[in-house]
Amino acid sequence: MRRLMALAAAAVFALAGCTGTVGTVTGTASPTATASATATAAAAPSLAGGPPRVRGTVTAGPVCPVEKVPPDPSCAPRPVAGAVIVATNASGDEVGRATTAADGTYALFVTQSGTVTITAQPVTGLMGTPQPVQVTLSEPSQVKQLDLSYDTGIR
Repeated sequence: MRRLMALAAAAVFALAGCTGTVGTVTGTASPTATASATATAAAAPSLAGGPPRVRGTVTAGPVCPVEKVPPDPSCAPRPVAGAVIVATNASGDEVGRATTAADGTYALFVTQSGTVTITAQPVTGLMGTPQPVQVTLSEPSQVKQLDLSYDTGIR
């Protein structure tokens, strides 16, 4: 069944001609599948006022069945539209939620400072989810950059 799902996802991306935005695709996400997270939790500039926030871009890749050297720009990871990103505190309480835009970007406003866990929810048609990442927001107006990556299952 997992192999059939991976082949279906490969067909969708192949038919898309390696262009466009990755979004909701018919199929079932596998929460146990492996996925990668590019945890670039480097500090971004603080903005005056406002709650702490995490922002970034969510992508899915690979999108072509064969990766080439040098890389083919048309096979670059694609933005994931509609992915839900959730922040939880140490007690497991949700302290923020965001949905990615068509270009895969998100801005997650967090209701408290401190260490929070950022978790990407499953997206139909993509394999598993990126690994949860802990981010520390020490100032009320602090902004952190965190890019996440889903696995398409294409190999």
